[in-house]
Amino acid sequence: MKLTKTYGHLKKELDMIEYALADAIQAEHDTLRETSTQLLKAGGKRIRPVFVLLCGQLGEYNAERVTTVAVSLELIHMASLVHDDVIDDAALRRGEPTIKQLYGNRTAMYTGDFILARALENITKLKNPSAHRILSGTMVQVAKGEIEQIRDKYNWNQNLRDYLRRIKRKTALLIAASCKLGAIASNVDEKRAAKLFWYGYYIGMSYQIIDDILDFTASERELGKPAGNDLLQGNVTLPVLLAMQDPSFERQLRETFADPELVTRTSMDNLLDSLKQTDAIAASYRISNQYLQKALKQLDDIPHNKAKHTLQSIAKYIGKRRS
Repeated sequence: MKLTKTYGHLKKELDMIEYALADAIQAEHDTLRETSTQLLKAGGKRIRPVFVLLCGQLGEYNAERVTTVAVSLELIHMASLVHDDVIDDAALRRGEPTIKQLYGNRTAMYTGDFILARALENITKLKNPSAHRILSGTMVQVAKGEIEQIRDKYNWNQNLRDYLRRIKRKTALLIAASCKLGAIASNVDEKRAAKLFWYGYYIGMSYQIIDDILDFTASERELGKPAGNDLLQGNVTLPVLLAMQDPSFERQLRETFADPELVTRTSMDNLLDSLKQTDAIAASYRISNQYLQKALKQLDDIPHNKAKHTLQSIAKYIGKRRS
């Protein structure tokens, strides 16, 4: 089963969000309109809007308020992807050329900035200062995560705490904010909104860990980019940190990347084979599962309904994701 099937009943609401996203990125400037539209058409799972919708359905659901929140969260995510592709010098995303590849770094960075500005402009439609504070605070954390990712490139001496802090800022907090803001838009009480924040946080941690695993275990066709691409770009993820506990793998890693400019496809393939021979992949799945169990625990006090059931189904799907 695909992840999208777990929330297939939300198609009508997601279509509304898609229209609102297209409207939000309209610009008088031809290049900004063209690049933003191209990014939007590249699609995606729209997982953050899904969390906004589901958490919104746990309270006094108002389609307009919830859509406003969902659009802002997805715009922030889209902007972070454009910036990420510049930082990682990525030519492909989901198998398609990136904005950076098609238009260059400067245009890509300004496109990201434009989309971020649209996200802020959009959230002001929601007359709730608390929501504005949560969104702006989340954007600050995402920016810190981006900076930490640059700082930690090819840093083989970083530790597990560095990695977890980075993915918290890069991924988990935006999903946590999606859940909490969806709840706030529907006047869910403060205690439950806090629980939903932590549900999103733990889901986000698990989701990113599995993404990092798939960088080594999925095929190029499934990834839309070469296997091991994150490592090739110098991003040290959980499977690498765990595999480095094996001295022989650590030695091979340091030798392979003695000069990152000279890494060949053959040496990368050899390194990936060595990583898979350690316990790193299985151990990474175990850590991911610990976060998933914590996420499910946050839903214990939420009344049983379709939205809760779907939140549970998404968590279980993420735990089984192998491609």
